[in-house]
Amino acid sequence: MIQQTFDAKPPRGQHPTVFDAAALRTAIRDAFLKLAPRHIVKSPVMAVVLGGTLLSALITAVGAAPAGFGWSVTAILLVTVLFGNFAEAVAEARGRGQAASLRRARKDLVARRLADAKGFSAAMRGAEAQVAAADLRPGDLVVISAGELIPADGEIIHGLATINESAVTGESAPVLREAGTDRSGVIGGTKVLSDEIVVRVTAEPGQSFLDRMISLVEGANRQKTPNEIALTMLLAAMTLTFLIVCATLPAIGAFVGVKVDPLLLIALLVCLIPTTIGGLLPAIGIAGMNRALSANVLAKSGKAVEVAGDVDVLLLDKTGTITHGDRQATAFHALAGISADQLREAALLSSLADPTPEGKSIVKLAREQGTPMQDPDQLDAGTTHFIQFTAQTRMSGVDLDSGARVIRKGAGDAISRHVLALGGEVPAELKARVDQVARKGATPLVVSEGRFALGVVELSDVVKHGVKEKFARLRAMGIKTVMITGDNPLTAAAIAAEAGVDDYIAEATPEDKLARIRSEQAGGRLVAMVGDGTNDAPALAQADVGLAMNSGTQAAKEAGNMVDLDSDPAKLLAVVEVGKQQLITRGALTTFSLANDVSKYFAILPALFAAAIPSMAALDVMGLSSPKNAVLAALIFNALVIPALIPLALRGVRFTPASATVLLRRNMLLYGGGGVLLPFIAIKLIDLALAATIGP
Repeated sequence: MIQQTFDAKPPRGQHPTVFDAAALRTAIRDAFLKLAPRHIVKSPVMAVVLGGTLLSALITAVGAAPAGFGWSVTAILLVTVLFGNFAEAVAEARGRGQAASLRRARKDLVARRLADAKGFSAAMRGAEAQVAAADLRPGDLVVISAGELIPADGEIIHGLATINESAVTGESAPVLREAGTDRSGVIGGTKVLSDEIVVRVTAEPGQSFLDRMISLVEGANRQKTPNEIALTMLLAAMTLTFLIVCATLPAIGAFVGVKVDPLLLIALLVCLIPTTIGGLLPAIGIAGMNRALSANVLAKSGKAVEVAGDVDVLLLDKTGTITHGDRQATAFHALAGISADQLREAALLSSLADPTPEGKSIVKLAREQGTPMQDPDQLDAGTTHFIQFTAQTRMSGVDLDSGARVIRKGAGDAISRHVLALGGEVPAELKARVDQVARKGATPLVVSEGRFALGVVELSDVVKHGVKEKFARLRAMGIKTVMITGDNPLTAAAIAAEAGVDDYIAEATPEDKLARIRSEQAGGRLVAMVGDGTNDAPALAQADVGLAMNSGTQAAKEAGNMVDLDSDPAKLLAVVEVGKQQLITRGALTTFSLANDVSKYFAILPALFAAAIPSMAALDVMGLSSPKNAVLAALIFNALVIPALIPLALRGVRFTPASATVLLRRNMLLYGGGGVLLPFIAIKLIDLALAATIGP
């Protein structure tokens, strides 16, 4: 289920190709529907082109221009607007195709709702009632058995099960969900494959995760990003400037004795304003969210994707992100005077109620080394009290025989304070043992009973293969990586050095995460954070980019502005690339659009004035066959370049880690230089074709 990031691929069978036949037909229809004034005014550039189209048609209709030339200009201008609409419609059609595949996960489900939703326990399960899934409300408890579909979003409060989430993620490998862990969240429409669970509903009808996801990928809730808004304003300002310039040209021409043809004036305006980026801008924004979803990341807004491309600091949990996350007990280190059996028994008893992989591995290792297994149900419930781990105490354990035996396990400093508080002493050997384990990059877990420290449990974790190279790529982008861990400083330092992160926070609490994010933001930096637990929610909400795990708690998913459907914490690395790619794509196409206006200027301006002002003929560097053919060639190129760039806008410009200076230089050379040279070649070729077809 966990995928390698940076090269995440679309889920099998979920995402259509760029020009899927059905999506293409829908996009062509929508291109005409988007001619409606309420839509076209959202793009000032294309609105001006449409206005020019109508004005050109009017001039031709009243006989103020040759019919053949006039209607040709009108048709080309109309096609230019349609191609701009088509670019946006293709991106939206892809989103609707993704939404259609998600809708298949929604069916008319019947839920088994428990009659009593209060004070639930396995021993006090209320009577079941069959109700429609649409009638479920937040707080309702439902039972789902193997082979049944989960009727609504919620959190498991009892049991564990393997669940098929392929309807959402596209991955067929089942995932494990369990009550009382950070992997307790479930999604309506997914299927339970084994066991039985009780789920507390968390979503109102029509407001489920899947409903919101469908709405987002369809583009219904897509809002323009800050950069997109700023670029739209720039394009509007440029369009207004050229509009004023063209409006004053007749007066300037009259001053020098030149009568300016209105059709040529309209053509000049359309060729000078940045129609290419104006037509592609909406498609680029929609495609950014689609690319994020192709990496199995649901972005709640386009802004989240864009900000990911600008992050300066990346905060990552050690466990599950940098390391494989499944720490296993590998050795028991008893202190002098303490038998190995005594340490193993205490460690086992303190872990009986520990649902974490670490706790389960301690029980497993103790049993393998000869400690008899004890069933928690066989302990006297009246005299036994299990202590759950909290981020504040940083230890857990059990009180047996009404407190006669107080057993704890946890971080070294937390257990030391606990022992001292009970009047005991912390032997110097304990610190040496802790340091010895930590220097190996393992996690030391100290066990105590009453006033005495018994020894250390060694928990080993492994840094993921290739993670150091990934952090090097982030460093090349100018992004600082910070590892967050609850481990002691020695362990944290060893893992940080092996993984190649820039900094680390050891013995971190939720407050520490929040404080670090605020500190970085106060310095003017954008911060990204990944998390899956309820205690991560404040940090996810505070971060500029908060990536929550789909398998995590509802609180985490609500707090983050992105949700990773694969529940792979390292996916944030891929999200950064998606964001960078969107920013670079928009910048590259904007550069190209503005650059090719220069070439079109040399095609149109001589057509306007060369006949009356012979000295301006020197501007006709392309040697075009006639003024009318020059205008038509420039307009045809102006129209055709938009659909030609649609695949690039949807796929995105290829991104490779580099500094801002290198990226700018490459864009200026490739897209700036190409934007100047390509129109010269294309317009000349179109002119030759026109001359051969209709004559000079």
